[in-house]
Amino acid sequence: MTNGEALDIMRSAIMVAMKIGGPILILSMIIGVFISIIQAATQIHEQTITFVPKVLLIVFVCIICGPWMLETLQDFVYEVFKLML
Repeated sequence: MTNGEALDIMRSAIMVAMKIGGPILILSMIIGVFISIIQAATQIHEQTITFVPKVLLIVFVCIICGPWMLETLQDFVYEVFKLML
């Protein structure tokens, strides 16, 4: 395996990680900002208020996008194993 092939695998791994983690992180940040705006407007500064909606959103996204995430990860692992042979 050459350095170029190893870099291609690493680049693919980073892209797969961004594709899998991106939707969860972006939606979690959006809900966090939304709740922070509500907290600033109502002057309620309880840090645990953001925890429950974020967890519920993450669980919902994992249920909805879980099969796609698993398929994406399986395709990547299949390609890496194919390169080993």
